[in-house]
Amino acid sequence: MRIAGSTVLLTGVTGGIGGALAAELSAHGARLVLTGRRVEALKPLADRYGARTIPADLADPDDVRRLAEEAADTDILIANAALPSSGDVLDYTPEQIDRALAVNLRAPAMLARLLAPGMVAAGRGHICFVGSLSGMAATKSSSLYTATKFGLRGFSLAFRQDLHGTGVGVSIVQPGFVRDLGMFAKTGSSTPGGVRTVSPQQVCKGVTRAIERDAAEINVAPPELRFLTKVASQFPGFAERVQRLAGAERTVSAIVAAQRESR
Repeated sequence: MRIAGSTVLLTGVTGGIGGALAAELSAHGARLVLTGRRVEALKPLADRYGARTIPADLADPDDVRRLAEEAADTDILIANAALPSSGDVLDYTPEQIDRALAVNLRAPAMLARLLAPGMVAAGRGHICFVGSLSGMAATKSSSLYTATKFGLRGFSLAFRQDLHGTGVGVSIVQPGFVRDLGMFAKTGSSTPGGVRTVSPQQVCKGVTRAIERDAAEINVAPPELRFLTKVASQFPGFAERVQRLAGAERTVSAIVAAQRESR
């Protein structure tokens, strides 16, 4: 799928790596449609990239449907929006759990469902989900976030098979620890066991590569973290002990504290 000249709907543009993705896609010649909750944050991005903007709250089912209707000409969907949702589940209210599930899993699945028929009719298109390596291996105090990312990965890989032969591709891009931008970067904490980080630009390159090559899955992380993640997915009990020895709890605690301050 060629990004140049394609209409790209990008969610979550006002937080995390969304701004970096917008810059990368614009440089590739995409016609951008940007969405986020904060109107005041969308306007400067619209001016910078000559983009169309559609304010929407992805926790609201009506807003999700309206977004799909207003962006019905989408050639490429990049579902990037997500709530951090770190912390013990017992600290979350039912309403907060519902919102995390809605934004992180329901909204991307529903946007894919609503936009895919138009792509199939055109015989071309691509849907790219931005997930996380948390969708492959669990860590302490990440039950809610991990559940949504496990679900997003499963949906992506299965939906890809559903659309095989239609001309529409589906990919998932899963970053590890990202420096400079995002919740982990805001904590200022070190990674467990000194695992290396990746840059926002590497994540952006992963997204464009997934779209252009129709890759099923791209994990954007150093080799050691990709290896450890695969081990953890196969041997969760062993991984749990290793994470404690590597000091993962300190990193998680810092992320949870930063998230509480941002609420």
